[in-house]
Amino acid sequence: METIEGVVEDIIFRNPDNGWTVMTIRPARPHPKADGEEITVVGKTMELHPGENVTAVGEWAVHKEYGQQFKAESIRAVLNSADDVKKYLTSGIVKGIGAETANRILRHFGSKAVEILDDNPQRFADIPGIKPTVAASLAESWLEARSERRVITFLQNAGFTLPVAQRIYETYGDDAIDQVKQDPYQLALDIQGVNFRKVDELAYNIGMQADSPERLIAGVVFALSQLCNNDGHVYAPRGLVVDKAAEVLGVERDLCEEAVTKALKRKQLIKKPRPLNTSGTAEALYLPEMYEKETQCAETLIEMALSRETRMPKAETIKWNSFFNKLSKNNNVKLTEQQQNAVHAALNFKVSVLTGGPGTGKTTTLRAVIEALRSIKAKVILASPTGRAAKRVQEATGEEARTIHRLLGYSIDGGFMYDGDNPLECDMVIIDETSMVDLDLFSRLLAAIPHGAHLLLVGDVDQLPSVGAGNVLHDVIESGVAQVTRLDAIFRQADDSRIVVNAHRVNHGEMPDLTNDNNDFFVFTANEPYEILELMVDVVTNRIWRKFGLDPLRDVQVLAPMYKGEVGIDALNAQLQAVLNPDGEQVQFAGKTFRVGDKVIQTRNNYLLDVYNGDIGRVIGAQGGTLLIDMDGTQVEYSPKDAADLLLAYAISIHRSQGGEYPAVVMPVATQHYRMLQRKLLYTAITRAKQVVVLVGQRRAVQVAVENDHVLPRYSGLGWLIADKLAKLDK
Repeated sequence: METIEGVVEDIIFRNPDNGWTVMTIRPARPHPKADGEEITVVGKTMELHPGENVTAVGEWAVHKEYGQQFKAESIRAVLNSADDVKKYLTSGIVKGIGAETANRILRHFGSKAVEILDDNPQRFADIPGIKPTVAASLAESWLEARSERRVITFLQNAGFTLPVAQRIYETYGDDAIDQVKQDPYQLALDIQGVNFRKVDELAYNIGMQADSPERLIAGVVFALSQLCNNDGHVYAPRGLVVDKAAEVLGVERDLCEEAVTKALKRKQLIKKPRPLNTSGTAEALYLPEMYEKETQCAETLIEMALSRETRMPKAETIKWNSFFNKLSKNNNVKLTEQQQNAVHAALNFKVSVLTGGPGTGKTTTLRAVIEALRSIKAKVILASPTGRAAKRVQEATGEEARTIHRLLGYSIDGGFMYDGDNPLECDMVIIDETSMVDLDLFSRLLAAIPHGAHLLLVGDVDQLPSVGAGNVLHDVIESGVAQVTRLDAIFRQADDSRIVVNAHRVNHGEMPDLTNDNNDFFVFTANEPYEILELMVDVVTNRIWRKFGLDPLRDVQVLAPMYKGEVGIDALNAQLQAVLNPDGEQVQFAGKTFRVGDKVIQTRNNYLLDVYNGDIGRVIGAQGGTLLIDMDGTQVEYSPKDAADLLLAYAISIHRSQGGEYPAVVMPVATQHYRMLQRKLLYTAITRAKQVVVLVGQRRAVQVAVENDHVLPRYSGLGWLIADKLAKLDK
């Protein structure tokens, strides 16, 4: 092995998923094998930038295509100059060190500051101008940072990206290295974002066998977690878990069957009889936390529905005929019998549901429910799964609305402020866009509802189910635990909105009107993928602006069914970024490249930053080791770890659009998306638009989507569990 020191000249290539980097460095001393003044170095490392000092340990190799290279076993940044040291000191890694303190450290220790303080952090006390109490605090912070730096460097050299390495450190602390060496498979089970195949590679490198019990058990548990995280299942039939595990592990099914039995004995899995989506029951496998959440939700809903305790006794005194007549007179709105029944149900039943498609009067009915609650001075809480949905329902009803996460109040210890021990103070909770609510969020919400309070769930059950595991709205409706009102009268007819009419046509399995003989629903035909892509860009950037005056960035949202392919989300984002934001200053951050002004979407709930899955913002720039994002008027500072959850949002998936509403929606419809051309998907996309829908592509693809009512089975036992418990109570 040879060691080379030098300065990074250029980053030629970097794979953010595994840290694999190709770069050129200028060696600190002349080297006989250097090509000119630069050396090409390849290997896995943390994110580096031109101008940084590095040390690479490895050996020379000759690539058949690219020639002589230095193949590094390890690459690490070296703090040689005062500038390097100052960047490190002010990076925020060490708590309590700002610009002034960094200057004091540099003046006293010079460029050897990091080395000196690593050897003896107590020497902060030697620095003039730093109080003894501050020096002691800085010494403690330095020790923590030193440990973290050592662990993060080890993990990055092992191939983990910086954000994932930071999550591993947060979970295991200084024991992370031992955990990786002793049982790397546990990382895939404990930490979101850890790739099982990466862990598998590590395990192979340290000598673990393909049929080792640790690998097989971790594999079956990981397989079920993938079915929950990727496919939305709460549980899965044993056979499906075994098949998935055999695929992940590359071993025979018999070994996976044995591993399931061992995982059950270790209580890493739970088995229960649950219904198949066809008929009958099967041995279902749960992750323990999913079983607990589903069981708690079922028990809480049954208790709510059957309890005679109510926080709204005055609801029984409302003279409904008088109330509805007054409502009609004051608001010039006459409710149908269905709508009146829904209002009555919300105030007289502890658990109720209001569902229906676009244009059927859900918002009008919801306003009437709120008016009825105000008439008896009941305290109502209105919430939605996303910020966009909360803002929209607040504007529509005039009642303050929040996201469910903000309502429950994330606390610094990782839990929520409001729960069973500290319930919300209210008489009724109303949740809009409930089709988006997954089991995890629903369980947290139910735990925080006080005894005697009412719950009203509002949403369109025909839309796509939640991104997370579960099928909450559908299950509650089917369980029989709630008083359900399904609005089916369409108030906005074709003269007002072809969007509404076409949405209902699609939902009923009928072809939408594609004549373009209207002002809000259009189809532009193109056949080849490259033609669809070009036409999409023209529609977004030019045609909608010219006809409707809608801003391409602020008002138009592209929704697509798939990420890959020539007209997939990735390709659309690259093309739209190039056209809509060609001159934005490039920002390299957390292994990703953004441009100032880019439209981005949050892909995971981040309670500390108060941003949530589906929030859309704009890139402001980078400053002091953070990425600045404007999230709907609020400036949010993202660390490299947090920024891993950001994606470009010129085009987003239809699933991620749920709860959102956009002036204009543009969607590619191509037969190459055949696997994802589904009725629910098209219906959901159409219902996201307020003013304009434009489909671009092949009319045949629209027909395929309309005719395809097959929805991938989603195994969720909440409805069955409630119905089963209620049936037993009736006996």
